[in-house]
Amino acid sequence: MTKTIVRATCPHDCPDTCAMLVTVEDGVATQVRGDPDHPTTAGVLCTKVSRYTERTYHKDRVLHPLRRVGRKGEGRFEQISWDEALDTIASRLKEVVSRSPQAVVPYSYAGTMGLVQGESMAMRFFNKLGASQLDRTICASAGGAGYKYTLGARIGTDVEQFQNAKLIVIWGGNPIASNLHFWMRAQEAKRRGAKLIAIDPYRSLTAEKCHQHIALLPGTDAALALGMMHVLIRDALIDHDYVKQYTLGFDQLKERVQKWTPQYTAEICGITPDEVEQLARDYGTAAQQGEPVAIRINYGLQRVRGGGMAVRNICCLPALVGAWRHAAGGVQLSSSDTFPKNSAALQRPDLLQTPVRTINMSTIGDELLRETSPQFGPKIEAVIVYNSNPVAVAPESPKVAQGFARDDLFTVVLEHFQTDTADFADIVLPATTQLEHVDIHATYGHLYMMANNAAIAPLGESKPNTEIFRLLAARMGFNDPCFSESDDDIAAQAFDRTNARAIHFDWDSLKQRGWQKLDAPDAPFAHGGFPTPSGKCEFYCERMQADGLDPLPTYIAPYESAASNPELAKRYPLGMISPPARNFLNSTFVNVESLRDTEGEPHLDIHPDDAAQRGIGQGDQVRIFNDRGSFVAKARVTDKARKGLVVGLSIWWKKFSADGKNANEVTSQRLTDMGNAPTFYDVLVQVEKA
Repeated sequence: MTKTIVRATCPHDCPDTCAMLVTVEDGVATQVRGDPDHPTTAGVLCTKVSRYTERTYHKDRVLHPLRRVGRKGEGRFEQISWDEALDTIASRLKEVVSRSPQAVVPYSYAGTMGLVQGESMAMRFFNKLGASQLDRTICASAGGAGYKYTLGARIGTDVEQFQNAKLIVIWGGNPIASNLHFWMRAQEAKRRGAKLIAIDPYRSLTAEKCHQHIALLPGTDAALALGMMHVLIRDALIDHDYVKQYTLGFDQLKERVQKWTPQYTAEICGITPDEVEQLARDYGTAAQQGEPVAIRINYGLQRVRGGGMAVRNICCLPALVGAWRHAAGGVQLSSSDTFPKNSAALQRPDLLQTPVRTINMSTIGDELLRETSPQFGPKIEAVIVYNSNPVAVAPESPKVAQGFARDDLFTVVLEHFQTDTADFADIVLPATTQLEHVDIHATYGHLYMMANNAAIAPLGESKPNTEIFRLLAARMGFNDPCFSESDDDIAAQAFDRTNARAIHFDWDSLKQRGWQKLDAPDAPFAHGGFPTPSGKCEFYCERMQADGLDPLPTYIAPYESAASNPELAKRYPLGMISPPARNFLNSTFVNVESLRDTEGEPHLDIHPDDAAQRGIGQGDQVRIFNDRGSFVAKARVTDKARKGLVVGLSIWWKKFSADGKNANEVTSQRLTDMGNAPTFYDVLVQVEKA
């Protein structure tokens, strides 16, 4: 028996981007574990990824090209050869391109976060083809926009510093489920005497373990931040020296927040004035005493109409109290922009000969149903889906499914499994998992460049995304040298070596070691130096004004709430959010039996008062509905959901639900205030016994 240990990286949409060690015995991966030497992974993997071999060797892996033989959505296929699959795809694409290349649309997101298997060879192919571009907004673009308007780039507190903070505010996230290695640092800070405060409409696993939980109404986070600023300024709990040297627009901000008294803020947020007062005092007093105070924002709070503004408002707080002076102070939403990625080399935008339209992935339901028009351009005739499962994850799912069910739409899906989206495909192509291909990773939760080595040979006839797009390029007659580059060639170009942070990057060395930390300062904004036009934290932002937005922090009410739409709220009186289930990651891992068995079945958490009004008891099947659609789930009567709110932990594959539906039946395709992102948590529904 030959036994080897291969260095790998978790590819999934999680800020932790764990360093993995894969044990291989006679060509078979037998164990996946965390690298104990990697400082953030520290030998620990989440439950999902620790079972990665179950996913790789799953009995339902797609291992051969498939061609649809039933109606779209039925999921009936026959096995075909690679040559037949590629010839069919090329023939259909050439036919569409002859009319308009822009009628071809890629659809992808973060099924892998790898820079090679994600958007490298794939983007080269679509750029050369002249296909429509895809605006990849479905997760983080609203918060990213608000963050960058204020701080200049997605750069923040190093996760390795959080254990040194004396106050940590966990805002809009459940890191036990979705950011485990940050949570380990927060727990260490707690052991050292730090106070942990969770701000979340739902009493999540994380909120239960914090010292305090503030259960505000969904979509009101921006208001709470404004109320905090009011108290901080009113009570002189700000760092005047830091504000004077390193911020822009304090006088205008001071005037703006005058009306945001604790009483006014509390009324908007559905909490008490004392909660507003205490939160601001805890934050400001600790900072004034010279202690590090840190905020970890997650993406839940930006999935509402004013989501970008909410993140912007929160990002003003650390500069106001001088929290950036400390390595363990400040805020982190993402560390993505710390990485000097060489996107032009990876994706080759120069291959695109003429400007093309951009399709927003968050409104794919509407876009697939549009006809040709001067405003829209050509009707979408072909979609190639990779690294995503839009029929399950995109908002207003009935329209998404209706669009993919079009008989005149040619759909190709690159996949590991027969997902809800694959059921609608004309051709399904078998893709490799992370254990079967080479990749390189940046991250958005720590500061390490990460390598992934192939641990085993591809199973069956599966191929890496890169190889699939190389083969398609050849069938289309594309002979540019970039289509002949190997995965190692691409990985070696991933980071900009002229940038000081990555100047020592060498792909061959990174493959051997597995990871390497960027050369980044411990406290990135201790002395200002924000990557904004002014070089300061911009309380007042001229770029926002130029983009038609309020240049100062403000509050934008949800589309759907009793306050903003009372008529709608009469019919649909309950807010709904659908945060991640602990054992799933978006729609990934839902088909792994051991993980799905742990989750059980789709549930809806509902407050006892709301349940009693509707005659709903524990374990009852309930129907959740609004004008867009409905789905069923089993009721869990619990005060974890605040009164007036229901929570459906997600996101389930439709085929594993009792009614073949999931929470996205009722979500909206409306977009956020900035970043053109979806409003998954800006939803009103009614619930009744099924």
